[in-house]
Amino acid sequence: MNSAELLNFMRGRRSLRRYQCEDVPRAWIECLLEAAIWAPSAHNRQPWRFVIINENGTKERLAREMGAALRRDLSADGLAQAVIDADVGRSYARITSAPLLIMVCMSLSDMDVYSDDQRNRHELTMAQQSTAMAGQNMLLMAEKLGLGACWMCAPLFCQELVASVLELPADWRPQGMITLGYPAERRERKREPWETRALWR
Repeated sequence: MNSAELLNFMRGRRSLRRYQCEDVPRAWIECLLEAAIWAPSAHNRQPWRFVIINENGTKERLAREMGAALRRDLSADGLAQAVIDADVGRSYARITSAPLLIMVCMSLSDMDVYSDDQRNRHELTMAQQSTAMAGQNMLLMAEKLGLGACWMCAPLFCQELVASVLELPADWRPQGMITLGYPAERRERKREPWETRALWR
């Protein structure tokens, strides 16, 4: 694949939220995870951690608990009940209808620890950046495999709840969740030209 082909491939990736009912093969899941671990990482510490969720009971419990947290947050914001119900319903459907979920987590267990808060905050950011790049690798591999995929940021808003539902190790911090499956929709997307987002110096 030359540079033009790679760019066209990347342009073709879409965030898809509707999937067919067919399960994702185990070999493909392993391929996604293999792609993830070859992302760049700060100090090469590889802070990413992954939870593969394909059991319907786990998906339903996660969707229900995350939906309850979302409902509490939106109610505190004073939104109309109909708006809250619709938002919670969309979240529940996205989680429970996806054949496969991969919870992308981060651990600081192998990252450096400093004597001052500022450098420790930078270390946290570096781990977050590394974990996000692993997620991007999975999204690109999903596209190559012909899968639909979408990154959901919702776990960031209820990290402790997600960790409890999934019984995660104490150092695993949920960062995002990728929904995956054979696509049941097509979508177009736009991008602002890079010229509007770049400076030359």
